[in-house]
Amino acid sequence: MEKITLKGENDSIELYILETTRLGAVDYALASDTVTGDGECYIMKDVSAPEDEESVYEIVEDEHELDYLAGVFAELLEDTDISF
Repeated sequence: MEKITLKGENDSIELYILETTRLGAVDYALASDTVTGDGECYIMKDVSAPEDEESVYEIVEDEHELDYLAGVFAELLEDTDISF
């Protein structure tokens, strides 16, 4: 499972990518702070420019976008043991 570091202004957290998807021209990732058990889940979108060497992710905060993406990821994870 891929592990990334999400850096904020004052701190950073390590997250595990549970699933990814591409909608339109935007890449999204569902990540958690733990691989097993209960943890915090985050839906993030890649806001990096095509010429960037590393991906730049932001946590999705728009309620409508978040609700839609939660449904998409729920369908993608339907046949797995991961739930959020």
